[in-house]
Amino acid sequence: MARRIRLAITAGLLVLAAGSAPLVGGELNRIVTIAQAIEVGQEQSKWAGGPIPYVWGGGHGPQAGPSLGTCQGYHGSIRPCPAATTRGLDCSGLARWVYQLAYQDDVLGDGTTDDHVRRLRRIPPAAARPGDLVFYGKVRKRTLRTHHVGIYIGHGKMINALRTGTTIRTDKVTILPDLAGYYRYEG
Repeated sequence: MARRIRLAITAGLLVLAAGSAPLVGGELNRIVTIAQAIEVGQEQSKWAGGPIPYVWGGGHGPQAGPSLGTCQGYHGSIRPCPAATTRGLDCSGLARWVYQLAYQDDVLGDGTTDDHVRRLRRIPPAAARPGDLVFYGKVRKRTLRTHHVGIYIGHGKMINALRTGTTIRTDKVTILPDLAGYYRYEG
């Protein structure tokens, strides 16, 4: 029976403790472990700890990690727009930061979900494994219009920054009706 362990990155140190992160192929799935640590509010690089709020445009500063958001392009239901005065992450900002912490390099880079899809390889749903990214919207040969991304954690679930008024959380991949597919970084 595979043992489960939990990883926390604190002040640049790797700390292992008993917990709930899955082992994939005998290797620690750092992406899922880091996403789970962020979801429960563990201290990380650029975050002192605690719940991280969804912020439109959050996580898109010069470096990956929580940041103030922007009200440019904001269409959320909470008025006035809270993004410019709230430090946090949007969905692609979360994916970018988790991958930066896991790979120790900003492999997804700044940009939108469309920009991230272009840097990844699409995989069949049956081949999806924890740590892959789940995108929503339309991805076709001539049309790329995605609007959401989550970090797949297995069993039909993902960790994501869903919308204004929420914090980083786990949802079923079916929470949104327009699943565009699963994608993998191969660096």
